[in-house]
Amino acid sequence: MFAPLVVLVRTIVGQPKFIKLRGKAIALHSKAITHFCHQVGIDRNRRQGWIRLARDNGKRLGLLA
Repeated sequence: MFAPLVVLVRTIVGQPKFIKLRGKAIALHSKAITHFCHQVGIDRNRRQGWIRLARDNGKRLGLLA
């Protein structure tokens, strides 16, 4: 779904810069999940499961193309 956009951005900014940008986006998303889990009292194991689910959904949607 998003793969063509991801490939286009990677082509425009270049591979090394794209990898850094993607890493920062993944880190921010993981921090957001962690912050939410701390606020509502969700344990570490469930939080890790949600982060894995986010990663798997990203693959399925083409965000990790």
